[in-house]
Amino acid sequence: MKRSAINDIIREADAFIRSFGYIMPPFAYWSPEEMKARQIDSSAIYTSRLGWDITDYGQEKFNELGLFLFTVRNGRYEDMKKGMGMLYAEKIMISRKDQLSPMHRHNIKAEDIINRGGGKLVLELFMHDRDGGIDPKAEVSVPVDGTIHRLPAGGLLKLDPGQSVTLLPGVWHAFWAEGKDVLIGEVSTVNDDLTDNVFREPIGRFSNIDEDVAPVHLLVADYEKWLS
Repeated sequence: MKRSAINDIIREADAFIRSFGYIMPPFAYWSPEEMKARQIDSSAIYTSRLGWDITDYGQEKFNELGLFLFTVRNGRYEDMKKGMGMLYAEKIMISRKDQLSPMHRHNIKAEDIINRGGGKLVLELFMHDRDGGIDPKAEVSVPVDGTIHRLPAGGLLKLDPGQSVTLLPGVWHAFWAEGKDVLIGEVSTVNDDLTDNVFREPIGRFSNIDEDVAPVHLLVADYEKWLS
């Protein structure tokens, strides 16, 4: 993706998020220079990988295959092993109309996916087999706001604004917005996008960036390059 396109997506996403009354934390608006200057007193932003995240999964077709994310808070796996501490994470995301977030699962993360507003959020769901792959026959059973919903393998779950689904580790899921763009909330156990995403297809988690202009804000994928 071109950096200029990423900058435009950030501006558009911020306006879309604000239109629903959700206000981003102050560090969202730090310039790259301020991020560098505040590395010591704000190290948790970098170590927990908080911030802007825009991906086309390395496929160079963001409008068809992509997702906007912002990680607002995130704990540490070390605390999960101890069973105490900050064991949770929160993201705000945008799925554009008909834009696919591809089929994947998590080994560790459990998550609530919440339709915060816009169109319908559609999820295609499968259970996992004994090897962690997709089970093409098993019935899918997931809680939607505390009520169990049962679907055939590959069934489509459609969430209206205000509805949410709980996905436990191992549940395969892909999703997209239907009708209009959707603002998505995610509340989960500790999130690690570097190691805890298993995709059905051989794709990457992050974008390849063409630095045609300077970044207006850094992405989490920029931190190692720009701040080390």
